[in-house]
Amino acid sequence: MNHDMPRLPWWRVRAVWLVIAGPALVVAASLATLVLALRGGDVPLRVNQAAGADTMAPATQARNHASASRH
Repeated sequence: MNHDMPRLPWWRVRAVWLVIAGPALVVAASLATLVLALRGGDVPLRVNQAAGADTMAPATQARNHASASRH
């Protein structure tokens, strides 16, 4: 072992930043997803607009209604 070589502090080693960057990006993406989720859900869609009904329905119910009427 060569004791004459100076040792670098951990923050000067490039490989450390590669190891830190992966989990840091995952945390940032998770926070961005959380912000999007908390800002609001799907907007209700109108069902039977052609028939003149003014009822509002959640997006899932409207999607199921639209897919059932195609068959």
